[in-house]
Amino acid sequence: MDVKSKKKLVIDVCLSPALYPVYHRDDTIVVVIDILRATSAMCTAFHHGVEKIIPVASVDEATEYKKQGFIVGAERNGIALEGFDFGNSPASYMTEKIKGQTIVISTTNGTQAIDVSRNAYKVVIGAFTNITALCDWLKVQNRSVLLLCSGWKNRFNLEDTLFAGAVAEILLKEKDAFHYGDGALAAKFMYQAAQNNPYKYLRNSSHTERLSAMGLKGDIKYCLSLDKTTIIPILEGKYLVKM
Repeated sequence: MDVKSKKKLVIDVCLSPALYPVYHRDDTIVVVIDILRATSAMCTAFHHGVEKIIPVASVDEATEYKKQGFIVGAERNGIALEGFDFGNSPASYMTEKIKGQTIVISTTNGTQAIDVSRNAYKVVIGAFTNITALCDWLKVQNRSVLLLCSGWKNRFNLEDTLFAGAVAEILLKEKDAFHYGDGALAAKFMYQAAQNNPYKYLRNSSHTERLSAMGLKGDIKYCLSLDKTTIIPILEGKYLVKM
């Protein structure tokens, strides 16, 4: 039997975009994760009818698109930037205004993670709000999976790792197909400790405290909700589109 046919698929977790070059493999699907709130907002936007999303890393890029007449959401440090249409709240994208539109999004962390991983075999967007559809799709791809946590300004954060652990837990039940890296194993253990009450588990995390101080507890609870949509956004060129 060909040695390659015996090789198991790998599930691993990259805890920061700064570490992505260490994990990059040409044949791996990358799942970009920014639970609070970019990837949750992107899934929400597609669920409410957006046609395409252009994720951009810099505010300058977002500004140029705004000058061209695009609808643009821009956020830094959890705050919606003045002069743009939206920030990073999923609730902002629950509107008829975006239906059928190509919109632009730039955020503190999530769009940076998309930018560093855009040369992967495939890049898809993950959130608790699409977790079942995402995992069902990943199970049948016959590809290794890297769960890329956006973190906070290249630092580790709890919420993204918690989601990565949830996905790892689901995929690793397919024991004959997948092998796990230490990052996936650690994230899985974290999720097992938190799964009965993720909101309580995250209540003292830095970004939860940051958003709570801004009066955004509703966003936090929404972003920890399961299966609000079956849509999986996927990167095609410069666009995120609905799979």
